Amino acid sequence: MSVDTPRRIVLLRHAKAEWSQDSDHERPLAERGRKDAPVAGRKLVDSGIVIDLALCSTAVRTRETWKLAVHEMPHRPRTVYEERLYEASLGELIALLNETPDDVQNLLLIGHNPGMHAVADALAGSAEGETMARMTRGGFPTAAFAVIEFSGSWKGLEHGVGKLVEYWTPND
Repeated sequence: MSVDTPRRIVLLRHAKAEWSQDSDHERPLAERGRKDAPVAGRKLVDSGIVIDLALCSTAVRTRETWKLAVHEMPHRPRTVYEERLYEASLGELIALLNETPDDVQNLLLIGHNPGMHAVADALAGSAEGETMARMTRGGFPTAAFAVIEFSGSWKGLEHGVGKLVEYWTPND
């Protein structure tokens, strides 16, 4: 695969989680989260993007979101549970994206806010239609996802190089 091949990053925030006595890392999905996660999976399938690699935070709520979302997909992409996604800063997330092998065309990150919104905002130098305005207005609610397209190597991924081509929330 050429480094000029268009690539996509799908940034999926975990679905709605319970507030519990458990540690933040161990919080499970709430009933609404268990309903929204499969819907997000179906919307990802409808987008036509075939995910090559999924990087999922190790938090319980992200793993549960991914399990419900991937069940809707015709094929399960290779999945790596990545501890560094939990509570990652924008810089840490960009560094993680830079480590992606160049044979990966479409990457899915299943993570947390404020990181998912920050990455979408930082990478999107442009946007299709009203997607940026919608994301700015609506924030990045649970089970929402954004799709960023860019050309080039993962190692060259930096602020402003991508285009926000899709933004979806469970309220759409």
